[in-house]
Amino acid sequence: MRLWLSKSSEVPLREQLVTQIILGIVSNDLKANERLPSTRELARRHKIHANTVSAAFRELTRLGWVEFRKGSGVYVKARAAEQPFDGSLQLDQLISMFFKSARQQQFSLTDIQLGLRRWLTLQPPDHFLVIEPDSELRLILSIEIEKATGAQVAGIGFAECTAEVLAGAVPVVMYSQADRARASLPEGVDFVALHSHSVPASMQGEKSPAAHALISVVSCWPEFLRRARTILIAAGLQPDALNVRDARAPGWQKGLRSTALVITDSRMASKIPEGCAVRVVPLISEASIAELREYVELFFK
Repeated sequence: MRLWLSKSSEVPLREQLVTQIILGIVSNDLKANERLPSTRELARRHKIHANTVSAAFRELTRLGWVEFRKGSGVYVKARAAEQPFDGSLQLDQLISMFFKSARQQQFSLTDIQLGLRRWLTLQPPDHFLVIEPDSELRLILSIEIEKATGAQVAGIGFAECTAEVLAGAVPVVMYSQADRARASLPEGVDFVALHSHSVPASMQGEKSPAAHALISVVSCWPEFLRRARTILIAAGLQPDALNVRDARAPGWQKGLRSTALVITDSRMASKIPEGCAVRVVPLISEASIAELREYVELFFK
């Protein structure tokens, strides 16, 4: 994974590292159980102090994104999204395992048949259900999914996850919430864990703005503003050339036409004043969008 680090900005190098590694994990640029470069290697590669890298790794460990393995190094921590099933198992093997498990627990063949018949008659899925505690992020994800799949999308927080709400829904969570989803959802309810759009992929092919150019970042989601600012500064943009606009504040549109480029999310894309050069940064990766489209084709009415 490529990292950008700006040593002359007011954003601490530790924060630049932490933000980019987290984004690398949630976008699947960094895979579960992948070994990260050593502290010494990262420090030498980017010509920064080893203590800075160590502090970043400690913060990532505290947040649950990586884990230290004694004598081996630092690894991306596997989350619930990677652990449910072994994808190499064939359908017949899965069915065989199910019957073996059911019989071991003293269920009769009649009980199994009745249970399967009842399960198959349950309401088939007809919409996606975005489960996300952050209401602003939830809205952005819902807009992206609806636009990409054409399916109906609803959104709730984890506290609202009841059997009635989950009926007929394909639950969808961000990869960072996979562990919480596994712990919160009723037993037997599966979910789709979405990976974020890759930052390097988003920046690929982008030309560096002119030295005097003013870049605006617009969103109602504070984390979008923070991440965009951190990444752009780490990539070399001067802080005084960056104009961060919280679209929840009155008058956020004022003066946008005078900026060289407006970077925004899928929710705000249609609200940017006409005449602005706009760069919409999607939050959901192309691979996750493809997975959602497959759900629509295979399972939805």
